[in-house]
Amino acid sequence: MMPEGQGEPASPQAFRSSPDRGSSGPAACPPPQLPAPGPPESPAPRRGALRASFPQKLAEALSSQYGLNVFVAGLLFLLAWAVHASGVGKSDLLCFLTALMLLQLLWMLWYVGRSSAHRRLKDTHAGARWLRGSITLFAVITIILGCLKIGYFVGFSECLSATEGVFPVTHAVHTLLQVYFLWGHAKDIIQSFKTLERFGVIHSVFTNLLLWANSVLNESKHQLNEHKERLITLGFGNITIVLDDHTPPCNCTPPTLCSAISHGIYYLYPFNIEYQILASTMLYVLWKNIGRKVDSHQHQKMQFRSHRVMLGSVLGLTALAATIGVVVVYLIWIGRSKTKSESALIMFYLYAIILLILMGVAGLAGIRIYRLDEQSLDESKNPARKLDADLLVGTASGSWLISWGSILAILCAESRPPYTWYNLPYSILVVVEKYIQNLFIIESIHREPEKLSKDIRTLQVVTVCNGNDTSLPSSCFESRPAAGDVAPQGSEMPHAANGNVCLREVGSKEEEEKSWEGALDPACHPHFLQGNAQRRVLRNIAAFLFLCNISLWIPPAFGCRPEYDNGLEEIVFGFEPWIIVVNLAMPFSIFYRMHAAASLFEVYCKI
Repeated sequence: MMPEGQGEPASPQAFRSSPDRGSSGPAACPPPQLPAPGPPESPAPRRGALRASFPQKLAEALSSQYGLNVFVAGLLFLLAWAVHASGVGKSDLLCFLTALMLLQLLWMLWYVGRSSAHRRLKDTHAGARWLRGSITLFAVITIILGCLKIGYFVGFSECLSATEGVFPVTHAVHTLLQVYFLWGHAKDIIQSFKTLERFGVIHSVFTNLLLWANSVLNESKHQLNEHKERLITLGFGNITIVLDDHTPPCNCTPPTLCSAISHGIYYLYPFNIEYQILASTMLYVLWKNIGRKVDSHQHQKMQFRSHRVMLGSVLGLTALAATIGVVVVYLIWIGRSKTKSESALIMFYLYAIILLILMGVAGLAGIRIYRLDEQSLDESKNPARKLDADLLVGTASGSWLISWGSILAILCAESRPPYTWYNLPYSILVVVEKYIQNLFIIESIHREPEKLSKDIRTLQVVTVCNGNDTSLPSSCFESRPAAGDVAPQGSEMPHAANGNVCLREVGSKEEEEKSWEGALDPACHPHFLQGNAQRRVLRNIAAFLFLCNISLWIPPAFGCRPEYDNGLEEIVFGFEPWIIVVNLAMPFSIFYRMHAAASLFEVYCKI
């Protein structure tokens, strides 16, 4: 019997007239009685949602336009100072940057003070611990750079304005508070005072971008002076453009100390440049998260695993050691004589060609493994992940611009020195390698880490054993009790025929990872071991590419730049146009390598 009030759904015959009910003639088929239509659903909630979202979209548009105007005004200040525009001096530029930093300091102090009384939602994808650790390291070196600038100001205090002493002090304070702010609030999802916070965060983003542009300009002017001297040694004596590095018009009181400080400042600029761009990207993610609705998708915590990556680590460390040796020899030989300069260029091109080929092969192997694996991609909304992918493609365009310029110069030049032919395969490989690496990284960051267990405490691995009526290996039935459990007595193993299953329980997290790495016998589960081997290969590829990208970040960051020293591009395009192209594209090329290394570290932890 069916419970009262619950019957089977009415059949089509229920809507027909029955002759047993006294009806004469053929049975009529009246239309079924449908419920009367109710009033239409009120669109008021939808209109209310639209009204609520419109001010936020408007605030986002207004704040982004404010930030762009600040950035454009700052870039014009930088350009005016670089070209010695009348009425615009370095003190004016530093006053503008100092005012921007002070305004950001006031906003951060207000935000931190207000956040102490309110708990905020968190974005688990933003502000990873390793990323905050990296920015802390770069910030420490940036503070050291500020101390050297203060010493430089003291040495030339007779002819420098007070703003050149106030600026490094303000920048040091700004760096300290900003790192503290990012450590504590990079994951925040702001839900209150959203309009005001949008302006504060976007102001911080473009303030850091202007500080980055200022550092790039100062470092580029120093590189240009050395570049002109190197071109003369290569035989390009027809370049007579006079370059100015804005040296103070007075003498420093301790000449030796001032010379050491001025040289040390330019060696620390690469770290300052990376700090500013990392800070701006983390703040941009915070800006994108303002007013964001948190989904129920939980981000699995990534763990760093250093075992079973021997091959990738050894090859990567070998590349890193070779890079250091090449950079040292290059900086010693370049500019000494024409023969040594050509030898230095040939050595660098051969080293880079070999390294780029290995990186391209590794990237293709990783992409091939992903093609064999049919795991679905994670398409959930993630501002940090989207920014990573956009930055990879956007910053790679800088080196692509330089590479295509070199390829065109080699093909169109009337005369080509022998060492310039090594530049052709090098430039082609730069384009291809970054294309392959971007594909590998973007697909990797869109893959969720595999869930290694059904439960946090217990992992059950079910393996299907094929074969005749034979005894299974003991590893199939090995039982590892969790903390507090009692190990089973007896060592007798059951027999298994074709189709039987083997169960194994792993209790602790450490044993869980070990069990996946190699505790299963190949006779138990060949498909599982195949997936395990793929993860090991991918982890070695990520480790190798991570170390290789750090290796390729070092040469341009510390003055090893054949794009400047080759000389052929200046002949084809002209000195000033090519220098402008290199100065615009080189900072993006340098940042690409550091950002790719950071992304590959995240990929390594996820695999």
